[in-house]
Amino acid sequence: MKTDDFDYELPKELIAEYPLKDRTGSRLLIFNKTIRHSFFSKITENFKKGDLLIVNNTSVIPARIFGNKATGGFVEILLERILENNRALVQLRSGNSPKEGTKLYFGEHEVICEGRQENFFIIKFQDSPHIIFNKIGHIPLPPYIKRKDEKLDKERYGTVYQNEELQDSVAAPTAGLHFDKDLLSELNNRGIQLANINLSVGAGTFQPVKSEYIEDHIIHKEFIEVKKSVVEKIIQTRSAGNKVIAVGTTALRAIETTFSEDNPTSFQGDTNLFIYPGYKFKAVDMLITNFHLPKSSLLMLVAAFIGFENMKHIYKLAVSKKYRFLSYGDAMLLSKNEI
Repeated sequence: MKTDDFDYELPKELIAEYPLKDRTGSRLLIFNKTIRHSFFSKITENFKKGDLLIVNNTSVIPARIFGNKATGGFVEILLERILENNRALVQLRSGNSPKEGTKLYFGEHEVICEGRQENFFIIKFQDSPHIIFNKIGHIPLPPYIKRKDEKLDKERYGTVYQNEELQDSVAAPTAGLHFDKDLLSELNNRGIQLANINLSVGAGTFQPVKSEYIEDHIIHKEFIEVKKSVVEKIIQTRSAGNKVIAVGTTALRAIETTFSEDNPTSFQGDTNLFIYPGYKFKAVDMLITNFHLPKSSLLMLVAAFIGFENMKHIYKLAVSKKYRFLSYGDAMLLSKNEI
């Protein structure tokens, strides 16, 4: 399939610049062979006792820092991944790309550029990158949100169930932003199970697919951890005839990576699983997700899950009904319908 097949017109005014006041106040488009319109606050009506929700409990590190070269030139760094020995893999923006050995300054912190790795730079800090980013970093709002990060983003660009000790993502698992503690309590009271996986979301999640044919795209790698207890819950849930619901494409990607093995037990390591039409899902029955960018790998995943024509129809309908798009936007609840 061609990448252009996954293009659509997204009016700028439909891109959500801010979250709604209430997390559960977003609209919810429901697809289960037919389409219904609801609100996220009522999502539990679509689940049954014994169903299992899988959530990504990663938390976002303040991954964007601003500084200067020795010459005074402006430098912006967006963290991709923290490496060993105080090193980090980053996206770097400046007037001219720094050469190996170039010193960069972020306040009182000196950084040395050690070289490049594909589209990223490898830099070395004098101290722990975690400490430095938490001290001077900004919340890394996605590039399509055209404003500076604000105080509210520290709370709202993260889930209520995040493990703050992890701090290993540079983008939020945005499908989970719609849950609040009351809704989680309602799920529990209805007998709906909840299980955590961890996928460290990298900035590569925002990179568009640029190849002419989607099969030629090399997708970004992300680190995932799915524990044995979660795998056992998934197997038990499906054996009992209940549904496994992935909260977000990150949770789905982690689960499907784990179940790509014939006899899955657990998984810890990088995944480069690229899901596009033709992929056969092995463990996930339903998906909660936001609306994604044109020509993105996430849109291709959705098309694989519900069928290409269904995806095209839903997105056209969502634009016409003025749903709010992307990270701070509205949500969908999709039932698997691979075609």
